Formats: sequence, structure tokens, C-alpha cells
Amino acid sequence: MEQYNHTTVNEFVLLGFPNVDDIQVWLFALLLLAYLFTIFGNLLIFLVIRFDSALHTPMYHFVSVLSFLELWYTATTIPKMLANLLSETKTISFAGCLLQTYFFHSLGASECYLLTAMAYDRYLAICRPLHYPAIMTPTFCAKMAASCWTCGFLCPISEVILVSKLPFCGYNEIQHIFCDFPPLLSLACKDTSTNVLVDFAINTFIIIITFLFIMASYGRIIGAVLKIKTASGRKKAFSTCASHLIVVLIFFGSIIFMYVRLKKSYSLTLDRTLAVVYSVLTPLVNPVIYSLRNKEIMKAIKRTILRQGTLASTIHT
Repeated sequence: MEQYNHTTVNEFVLLGFPNVDDIQVWLFALLLLAYLFTIFGNLLIFLVIRFDSALHTPMYHFVSVLSFLELWYTATTIPKMLANLLSETKTISFAGCLLQTYFFHSLGASECYLLTAMAYDRYLAICRPLHYPAIMTPTFCAKMAASCWTCGFLCPISEVILVSKLPFCGYNEIQHIFCDFPPLLSLACKDTSTNVLVDFAINTFIIIITFLFIMASYGRIIGAVLKIKTASGRKKAFSTCASHLIVVLIFFGSIIFMYVRLKKSYSLTLDRTLAVVYSVLTPLVNPVIYSLRNKEIMKAIKRTILRQGTLASTIHT
């Protein structure tokens, strides 16, 4: 049995954003504003869709589930990033690091499946409109959303178990803005080729398969839209998909480069940049894309504000 003559690591140091001492306060303020906007925007979309009966359709059901997911997805990483920007120690326990990695990947995988479900919903609505009401029932939508969450939370279990059994000794500085599999594997003091292979297989299955399914759905959607005779009809049909497609391209574009690879790491700067895109930028732009670009949600927000204003006036009088 191989022996390690090193001190066992019980906690890690998250180096986060390097060489930012001069702008650390500004970076903290910017990240805090982004986080608050993300929380407020996604919470607003979730509540408006849930309480406005006009938005009780399959498409908006999935949008509300996505907004709810983003609330937890950002909560796994950004609060710790903010704390580390103000802290000198920047430490995280071994168990805490594994938990952060697990929940981040669980929620990320759930988002992959959820975006796939949303693409399937748009495919049925545009390519099979006559069958759409019979297939996309409220019960079926609820089952699809539940399946996305369940599969997402099951996917990273084997990866976390394998990492938890690795020996970490001596050097404990994580060259990243949060705990993740690639930087953790680079610190292990034994061969991690099995872990890298397992990570690659799981990530390829989750990310590439769902992305190809989404692209295939949009291939069929685009074909159906181009067959519509009027320009206004084509514009209306594709406008219901544009927001979702933008989110898909931003989210998958970054995670494919980050996780579908057999190397432990590429450029540390590239890794950090991609991490900011899929952990901060994507949840941040979701409320903008799904509200400011969506007339129905904007109308629902205005109706909600008017109802609250009328209710307040009635109570006051």
C-alpha cells in the first residue's frame, strides 16, 4: 500500500481572482450588484409566472422552474466568492468544498436537462401544434421538471465519491474562484487518470447529448418556421424560441470548453473566465432575456404592479 509522508489536507484555500488587490472593493461591489440583480430578476419572473394565470402555460412553467433553479445555482458559489474578496484567509473545509462541487454540478446538470425539456416543448408547439395540448399537459410538464431535477442530482454522485477517496496532502491552494473537479484533481497526490476519464464520460453524456438534442430540435423548428408563408407568422413563431436559444448558446458554449476535455486544466485565466460566464453571467442575463425580450412577461409584471398598487390604495382608504 502506497504511503504519503505529507500532512493530510483538511481545508483548501480558494485563490479566487488573482492580482486584484487594487480593485478588490470595486470587484466586490460589481459582483454583489450582479448577484442582487440575479436574485431579484429570477425571483420576480418566478413569482409573476406563478401568480399570473395568463402565464400558466407549459412554456412559462419551464421558464419559472429555470428561474427558481438559477436562484440556487448562484447561491452555491457567489456568496463564497463575495466572502473571499473581503477575507484574508479565503479557506473552505474539505467537506464544504465537496458539497459546493456537488451542488454546483447537480444544479448545472439539472439546467442542462431543463433547457432540453424547454427545447422539446418548443419543438412540439411549432412542429406538432395539433398534438401539443394533448402531450404537454400540466401533469406531464410537472413530471418532466421533476425528472430534470432528479437526474441532475444523481449525475455527480460518482464523481464526488471518487474525489472524496483521493489523498490530498501538502499543497492546498485551489487555483480557481470556487471548488470544482478540475482544480481539485490537480491537487491530489496520486494518479487521477481514472477520475479524469469518469468526469469526461459523465460530462460528455450530460452536456453533449443534451446540446445535440437541443440543436436537433431547433433544426426541426427552423425547418418548420421557414415553411410558414407570411413573414409575420415566421417572426411570431421564432420569437418564442429566440430567448431560449440565446441562453442555450451562452450556457453550453462555456461549459463545453470547460468540462468536455481529457486534460485536468488548460489556461488558469481561461478557466476562471469561463467559470464567470456560466456561474455569474448566464444567471444574470436570464431575467433580462426572458423579461425585457418577452412581451407577455412584461405585461404580466405591469399587471402585478397595478394589482398591488390598487390593493395598497384600497387598504389605505
